[in-house]
Amino acid sequence: MAERFDVVVIGSGPGGYAAAIRCAQRGASVAVIEKELVGGTCLNCGCIPSKTLLASAHTLLLIKHAALMGVDVASASPNWPKIQARKEAVVTGFRKGLTGLIQSHKVKIIEGRGVVVAPNRIKVESQAGATEIEAGSIILATGSQPVQIPAFPFDGQTVISSKETLSLQEIPRSMVIVGGGVIGCEMACVYAAMGAKVTIVEALNRLIPMEDEWVGRLMEREFKKLGIDSLTSQKVTSVDKTGGAAKVVLESGQTIEAQKVLVSVGRRPVVDAETASALNLQMKGPAIAVNNKLQTNVPGVYAIGDAVGTTYLAHGAFAEADVAAVNATGGDETMGGYSLIPRAVYTFPEIASVGKNEQTCNAEGLDVSVGRAFFKANGRSTAHNETIGEIRAVRAVSTNRIIGVTMVGASVTELAGAARTLIGTTEKITELSFPHPSVSEVLKEAAEDAFGLSLHNPPR
Repeated sequence: MAERFDVVVIGSGPGGYAAAIRCAQRGASVAVIEKELVGGTCLNCGCIPSKTLLASAHTLLLIKHAALMGVDVASASPNWPKIQARKEAVVTGFRKGLTGLIQSHKVKIIEGRGVVVAPNRIKVESQAGATEIEAGSIILATGSQPVQIPAFPFDGQTVISSKETLSLQEIPRSMVIVGGGVIGCEMACVYAAMGAKVTIVEALNRLIPMEDEWVGRLMEREFKKLGIDSLTSQKVTSVDKTGGAAKVVLESGQTIEAQKVLVSVGRRPVVDAETASALNLQMKGPAIAVNNKLQTNVPGVYAIGDAVGTTYLAHGAFAEADVAAVNATGGDETMGGYSLIPRAVYTFPEIASVGKNEQTCNAEGLDVSVGRAFFKANGRSTAHNETIGEIRAVRAVSTNRIIGVTMVGASVTELAGAARTLIGTTEKITELSFPHPSVSEVLKEAAEDAFGLSLHNPPR
């Protein structure tokens, strides 16, 4: 007789393991099926390793600029093998800890490929053979993979994805990054800091095109200081790998030589074809279609995270996991507004936003007032020599409430949660107390300015 669980989760990334633990906390018997490594893309070849490399790059830049702080350092250079070893140790440690955490909740981890053959039956294919298990409810958390460009597909050596970029054996002399979104810009910061000549090619008219134009323009200026060239409104038509270095040909006819070509033009949901066929899953393009309860068109089957193509963010998957777990165990929850899930980019400087930005408001025809505050006017930012960037708070005139915050500056990703709490607030922001001196004061200043109440901006 097949082993039976109240809930079976396929995929152990952020959404998958969170859903499994939440279901267990609600008293369900739970199994999670993972075909590769516990933790999924985020832990093993995404968020955690990339941020670990960025931390090393940031440390290197701090040391190189130590003289500005009155500290004399003879020299600073990257030890790439040690940087890579530290990254691997961080990832391995978290993976071991996460495995223990899942098991501590009495969730069974099953290694293998999970294929749903019926709404309550899953076939698990592993090296030991194929077995079947039964489930009261199923949560699909199968993640995503990098998008390839057919004209120059990944080869794992010269034309690489974000996965290979995190584990290069040596620092390349030069790198062309196709795509100026989150991953492309973060990796540009890593390798430029390490000494590589980096060129970003972005088809749209600015970097980080999902954010306001001022954000992209500011990033282009700061990237130039790091030695990063940003070619916007440009397309790569081909990559010639016949010589010693890759020749990247642009639509304009320009050619750039590079040792490595990172293609980072987005991610695509991973949806098992056999599962989709067996369940006759309704799709939304390449993603699994779900309602606001994360239910698919099949009763008892839910889908979350990158597989549903909503946020492509780990914390977005966490939010969806909470809702799906409650519903898969007899509850009744719905997802709130996705615009309130913070967006974060860990570049130099960082970018973070929540709610509506200016370009969204303009597209929707909203009448808004935009408050601004600058890090160069902040005491602690100046003390730390981290004065680049600003925060903008958007107020809807019709409701007199903050509806969005966009931030560019050092460590602004740490302010994203605080910015989220400002959404929906009124001029009573003046009643909130922020420590002085602290970087968080810039956030309050921007919100006050949206109401014309800023203490440190001249009257408008």
